[in-house]
Amino acid sequence: MSTTDQRVAVVTGAARGIGAATALRLAGEGRAIAVLDLDAEACAETVAQIDAAGGRALAVGCDVSDAGQVRSAVDRIATELGAPQILVNNAGVLRDNLLFKMSDSDWDTVMNVHLRGAFLMTRACQSHMVDSGFGRIVNLSSSSALGNRGQANYSAAKAGLQGFTKTLAKELGKFGVTANSVAPGFIATDMTAATAARVGMGFEDFQAAAASQIPVQRVGRPEDIANAIAFFTGEAAGFVSGQVLYVAGGPLD
Repeated sequence: MSTTDQRVAVVTGAARGIGAATALRLAGEGRAIAVLDLDAEACAETVAQIDAAGGRALAVGCDVSDAGQVRSAVDRIATELGAPQILVNNAGVLRDNLLFKMSDSDWDTVMNVHLRGAFLMTRACQSHMVDSGFGRIVNLSSSSALGNRGQANYSAAKAGLQGFTKTLAKELGKFGVTANSVAPGFIATDMTAATAARVGMGFEDFQAAAASQIPVQRVGRPEDIANAIAFFTGEAAGFVSGQVLYVAGGPLD
């Protein structure tokens, strides 16, 4: 694909972890990348790595739960990089607690970032996809969508993203737009390190305990998820839509 035809991918929550790994992976596929996170300065390292490898990237600061910021961010991306045709809704937060301790804010914050954020970003980008007759949407769910103690908010949000994905696939398919979901299992990131701290375990011990329960006997890496996302966003994945792929090192009960 020539530079002038280079597809533009937007990756939210791309300053670190799974988002950063995905941005780098898609840049390696020849995509121009909008590296989007709450703080544009936090995106500098990801952008620098893409630039150093000869790619094109733009750091974009945006609160994905704010409709005005989302509109402005997508307008800027379309102007400076090109119309977005690939969207990876990865931005996420944790506010873990048992139900009887969970505050209204704990619930609302998680729902706003994960569900409202995915809705706003998708709504803003889909018109560009429809206009071009090509689109790839990937929503990050989680194995926690199946239920997880201390994560009523997160589990509900991630399960909701699966329903959102399937609905997008039905509504947008006729326009050449696919929608799929990747549901990671245990991935070693800052987020899982925070979970280890919450339960009072060292991160190495926490990973070892998780790995002992995973058939492949290791925890996941951000690159494992980026590889799955790269498949769903590829040119050859046009007949795959409305799917949820669990990337967890084995089957989940």
